[in-house]
Amino acid sequence: VVKERIRMCGIAGLIYKGKEANVGSQMTSMLQALKHRGPDSTGYAVYSDGVADEFVMRVKVAEADDMASGRGIYAELENRISSIDAILVENGVTVKDKSKATEYALRYVINYDGDMGRLANHIEEVVGTEILSIGNGLELIKDLGDASDVAGAYGLNSFQGTHGIGHTRMATESDVDIRSAHPYWAFPYNDVSVVHNGQITNYWIMRRQMENCGHRFTSNCDSELLAVYTAHNLSKGINLEDSLRQSIEEIDGVFTYLVATKNQLGMAKDTMAAKPLVLYESEGLIAMASEEVAIRAILPEEIDTYDPYDEEVRVWKA
Repeated sequence: VVKERIRMCGIAGLIYKGKEANVGSQMTSMLQALKHRGPDSTGYAVYSDGVADEFVMRVKVAEADDMASGRGIYAELENRISSIDAILVENGVTVKDKSKATEYALRYVINYDGDMGRLANHIEEVVGTEILSIGNGLELIKDLGDASDVAGAYGLNSFQGTHGIGHTRMATESDVDIRSAHPYWAFPYNDVSVVHNGQITNYWIMRRQMENCGHRFTSNCDSELLAVYTAHNLSKGINLEDSLRQSIEEIDGVFTYLVATKNQLGMAKDTMAAKPLVLYESEGLIAMASEEVAIRAILPEEIDTYDPYDEEVRVWKA
């Protein structure tokens, strides 16, 4: 049974054309306005232009609740972090920067020209460790609490970038933990992330197809399938718009989802269009969310919005 069958979560996204802006702060305002749709956890996938030949890796070495385990957990976390550092050295990775947002969430800036999947698998051999994202432009951050809590802990209110997507989660059938939070990154593909509101009814069939193609899943959440599916198509030379259109034909269920790559943001709605999305578009900015209140959190002036129709697919470039 696919977890989280009943979902009233909130999704949001925005993209600027030809410039960077304070995407972190704006995404926080949008997601905070959707708190009532999902108070348990909040997640961001935010994008900047990046630096050539550099990758940002976000790693979780424990769940937030583990911090209540007493002083012993801190020694274990240091062991895990030391193990990650050793793996990076062994694989010839140059670490240009390393920082902690919390005791259990790390950010590495690295130079590496080897097999990223192989490196990621080595790191996740450290028990309790999960790579949240690797990207040249992408940084994926998710944790328990509302957008204000997460943005404050991870310094997101000063993030300058071109675009981003986000998610507020209401836990139903799965645990309230970081592993179950969204967005999802397509392991181990650089810069592909997805947020989703809905239910995929042929999840296991599609998942087995992706696994037979060599893809790996880190959860049992149907939203992760959309990220892996998109990365699979892009790796085969299919462009993002065609991948989104193809997903409407091949993926069953009721869904609205946003997908981001290093320089694009796309959306798709299924044939029933049962899951809401409101969209605003101007010459320089596109913003969308499950409810108009999120768009008005960053654009309080009089604006025109519309609801995308069934089977609508749109793609914008930063």
